[in-house]
Amino acid sequence: MAGSFGIPITIAYVGSGLLIGTVAGGILGKMRLEQHLEQDIIHASESNSGPKTYTFIGRIRYGIDESVQVIRQIWLWVLIGVGIGAFIHNYVPQEMIHSLMEKTGIFSVPIATVLGVPMYGSCAAIVPIAVVLFQKGIPIGTALAFMMAMAALSLPEAIMLRRTMHLKLIGIYFGITTLAIIFTGYLLNALANYL
Repeated sequence: MAGSFGIPITIAYVGSGLLIGTVAGGILGKMRLEQHLEQDIIHASESNSGPKTYTFIGRIRYGIDESVQVIRQIWLWVLIGVGIGAFIHNYVPQEMIHSLMEKTGIFSVPIATVLGVPMYGSCAAIVPIAVVLFQKGIPIGTALAFMMAMAALSLPEAIMLRRTMHLKLIGIYFGITTLAIIFTGYLLNALANYL
């Protein structure tokens, strides 16, 4: 990202993401939403609680065992989510997205965020799309809001999260994340001349 957008924009992007993630995590922690996790996730957490001491090798074995258990529980959801995202990503023309964002003025950041939701991509795969949008005249914050929504708010992401969370918690997560992405997009647009 630093190679495509420069160090100042990358620092502003990462800094705002860390700040928003920390604040949102604190708010969610205070809301005590654990009851909205799937029961098998709660029971797995409770069975692993308690004081345990591990050697270095014991920690590695424990980490591998936990990873295998999580993968066994969610692998199907991950495949379904990535499959849906890949299908949508390959059939939505980039020119259509650009023209919509270009014509919407001040509402371009929320619209870019909403347009990113049905798609999915890793951050490494999404950066080139954001670069092209930026090079075609889309403000930096709008292009990055689109990129962030594709990575964090995608429909496949919701499908994967559904394995561990109830719909209410997914809705709260998506709501907070959407507001954070829109805030970051507007912030980066406002700071673009200084970065």
